[in-house]
Amino acid sequence: MENKKDILWRVYLLYFLFCLFGVVILSKVFLIQFVEGKKWREKAESLTTAVRNIEAVRGNIYAADGSLLATSVPYYETRIDLKADAITDKIFNESIDSLAYCLSRLFNDKSAKAYKKDLQEGRKRGDRYHLIKRGVKYDELKQMRAFPLLRKGRYKGGFIYVQQNKRQKPFRSLAARTIGYDVKGVKSVGLEGAYNADLQGVEGKRLMQKIAGGVWMPINDDNEIEPEDGCEIYTTIDINIQDVAEHALYTQLEKHDADHGCVVLMEVSTGDVKAISNLQRDSKGNYFEYYNYAIGESTEPGSTFKLASLMVAFEDGFVDLKDSVNAEQGEVRFYDATMRDTKKGGYGKITVQRAFEVSSNIGVAKVVTNHYSKNPQKFIDRLYKMNLHQPLGLQIAGEGKPQIKDTKDKSWSGISLPWISHGYEVSMTPLQILTFYNAVANNGKMVRPKFVSEVRNKRKIVKKVETKVINEAICSQETIEKAKKMLEGVVENGTATNLKNKDYKIAGKTGTAQIANAKYGYKYDSHISYQASFVGYFPADNPKYSCIVVVNAPSNNVYYGNLVAGPIFKEVADKVYSTSIEIHESLEEKNLAIQSYPYSKSGNKSELKEVFDELKLHTIDKANDVDWVTTRAKDKFVQLEPRTIVENLMPNVAGMSVDDAVFLLENAGLRVRFTGKGSVKSQSIPSGIRIEKGTNVMLELS
Repeated sequence: MENKKDILWRVYLLYFLFCLFGVVILSKVFLIQFVEGKKWREKAESLTTAVRNIEAVRGNIYAADGSLLATSVPYYETRIDLKADAITDKIFNESIDSLAYCLSRLFNDKSAKAYKKDLQEGRKRGDRYHLIKRGVKYDELKQMRAFPLLRKGRYKGGFIYVQQNKRQKPFRSLAARTIGYDVKGVKSVGLEGAYNADLQGVEGKRLMQKIAGGVWMPINDDNEIEPEDGCEIYTTIDINIQDVAEHALYTQLEKHDADHGCVVLMEVSTGDVKAISNLQRDSKGNYFEYYNYAIGESTEPGSTFKLASLMVAFEDGFVDLKDSVNAEQGEVRFYDATMRDTKKGGYGKITVQRAFEVSSNIGVAKVVTNHYSKNPQKFIDRLYKMNLHQPLGLQIAGEGKPQIKDTKDKSWSGISLPWISHGYEVSMTPLQILTFYNAVANNGKMVRPKFVSEVRNKRKIVKKVETKVINEAICSQETIEKAKKMLEGVVENGTATNLKNKDYKIAGKTGTAQIANAKYGYKYDSHISYQASFVGYFPADNPKYSCIVVVNAPSNNVYYGNLVAGPIFKEVADKVYSTSIEIHESLEEKNLAIQSYPYSKSGNKSELKEVFDELKLHTIDKANDVDWVTTRAKDKFVQLEPRTIVENLMPNVAGMSVDDAVFLLENAGLRVRFTGKGSVKSQSIPSGIRIEKGTNVMLELS
């Protein structure tokens, strides 16, 4: 019996001890989880290390002449380890006043007292990665590295900085939508998106530690694997023509209170896009590049499509230029729909060429219906053979799809053939229309428009973008010659005589299309909006450039293509002709266009302004807070625009005097040699390339 009690007592004691042990464990779990949880979580985070990716410097995008269109400018996030082992209380207290004063003076955003308080509070909290300033420029970082305490570096002074690259466009809105953007979380657009794989480079690796707040702090100053910078993209854009195109478009949009518009200039033989501008009015009445209409907006082209319709009839041998067609009294019924010409009383009996020159809807529609009404699919098939129904397959994403329906389409009706003949019930983008007209200028060879000429990696060409032929011959040479004669006739004797000039010949076609309103269709005049366009090429006798201008929803009761779009075409063509000596017949026979204000070399802003003031020449300064500028002579003033100079990157010295160029380059640590006289024509190291001191650079002067 005694033995039994002894055993039970021992069992109870053991049970009690187990229960007590369990209570202790549960108490400790509760203490760790709820009382000391924050402390231990932060401790765990502080011990988390990982090799993190480091963003590579994104490659630059250049214009055809080497001007920077987009570049990555380095900015820095600066921090300090306020609990670094080497920072004792004595060192901290001796340095804090001077450091706070220097920071306040450099950034001028808050007082020295506020900086001091912020640093003191951070030290009390034991901040290991205390933020000093974000978005610090490189020259500011250099000054910070000389400040008290920070000058001791990472381990003795706790100074930590991380490079972050910010994309900038030196010319701001110029060709902004075509250049595009690449932003995390947003679909890339334009050339930034199309060439993202080339531009983005290869990420590096760096050992980092995760601290409180989920912030990753570098452990070492050096990277485990250095990032590789992205390649450079050289576009076909001519920055001077681009400037003229955008200014001309802006002026006309504002004058006619239009909703939006676009202009594209293309080199005939290569398809190189030399200028492209897309402007849209915002809610405040300002115009900016929000969408690439030239590439993405597919609309009914209207009268510019008449060229294709008549070329089909020429190619099938149904009509010739001198054949006659009865345009009647300006109004004709096709089934249940009435077609009208703009001239009251109509044109009567005229030649096919004259019908095109005056843009007679009825004349063109009758040519097509007279010969294709029994077999309309033959007409459509011939349009297809000219590739008008296929996308261009552009380098840039977002191309609008062309729509030319065939007779099997459910929406095909009795009026489809006559309406398609003059540009309705079809849709095409401005660039698709331009590509067709460019093929006519190029003697029938259709080439794909291109925006990039080559991709380089540290001056070495890694990819050359060749001209792509879409169709070797869209039609016979006989038809091409007839088309050219009609297009020249439009400017010489037709709807675009306001574009005639004595220096060079323009060939092209006006277009004025009614745009259907989603609610009212075409029925109510008060709700009709128009699309004015002009597309063509020049010089007409030896085409070098083609161009299209489209202006959507012009108001102020002026909406015809020759009056709204034509002046934009003419201004761009004048600029190109006056600056392209190679397309002139001869210097003796042609007078070069000159600007009312003199040409000036680019260079130091203060020195240039001093000269302009002395000569009493008016200037407009758009280069605030910069020392180096590019000059652009306008009709009544000289415009000063900023020329971006980034430390450790090769500057663009094209157009500068040799004195200014040598000053800039030698201050960057380069050794300069040059040949010739005058201003800088080219440089052996392209602008934007990272440079090392002591590198040789050769300048060619004009």
